[in-house]
Amino acid sequence: MTNKKINILDLSFKNLPLGIASFLIEMDGGPVLVETGPHSTFEILKSRVDSLGYDIEDIQHVFLTHIHLDHGGAAWCMAEHGAKIYLHPFGFRHMHDPTKLLASATRIYGDEMDSLWGTLKAIPEGQLKIVKHLEGVPIGNNRFIAHHTPGHARHHIAWQLDNDLFTGDVAGVRINDGPVIPPCPPPDIDREAWLNSIDHCLSIPGVDTYFLTHFGMIKNVATHMGQLKNSINAYVDFVKPFAQKEIAPNEILPEFRKFVQAFLRSNGISEEELMAYEAANPADMSVYGLLRYWTKYFAKITES
Repeated sequence: MTNKKINILDLSFKNLPLGIASFLIEMDGGPVLVETGPHSTFEILKSRVDSLGYDIEDIQHVFLTHIHLDHGGAAWCMAEHGAKIYLHPFGFRHMHDPTKLLASATRIYGDEMDSLWGTLKAIPEGQLKIVKHLEGVPIGNNRFIAHHTPGHARHHIAWQLDNDLFTGDVAGVRINDGPVIPPCPPPDIDREAWLNSIDHCLSIPGVDTYFLTHFGMIKNVATHMGQLKNSINAYVDFVKPFAQKEIAPNEILPEFRKFVQAFLRSNGISEEELMAYEAANPADMSVYGLLRYWTKYFAKITES
């Protein structure tokens, strides 16, 4: 095990605590960043890095779990400061040419796009480093290992560093000591793949600590992942009858939001924590993602 210090940086997304984290790892070979957060919080990221005694230019290696805007939206800013960006092969083209990703996000978020996420710019090909499943990336005397973990997104990587795993969204969302819930935005939600990825994470030898982008450090990993499996099944199954009846997303959303809030409140979370859960995992995005999952599922049944 190598010497390192992991700093959890709260990016104060939507001016709320515990929404989105970035991780600055102090180690031999210089500081390394896991997750950049969105472009909209880049100035906060810089201030958090500065408070630890580093300039943003000191960070020359950035590891993305996936390219969703809350995780990798500021990767281009880091690239402009000279960093290499390590990511899944399926994420490469969207980071090198973000035109399609930016247009899609703008259609979804409209006038809120700038305040929520900011913008995207192209990252030069030479600064994007594709990493294969189980491939190691040496940084000084340290080694990051990529675990391709689809289910939340087909381009998802959980990054292992010694006994620590930076889980992105494959390990779900958990605020403080609240329940674990699954973020389910479109277009790639896949229950079967996600459950398999959870099993893979639990099978990694020596890993006993998870770092969640939403939010923070988890030690009881087996219990945590067991709860997440139950939550994934509950979310997916709740939407199934609506999908079978081809009910529109905006008509499902009120019932789905009641379902989520009732589940969270039954676990005794505060109103502030409820806001943090919604900021990290918006209910409307999950409705769209879960409906898309069932649409693809039903299409496969019809084809067979």
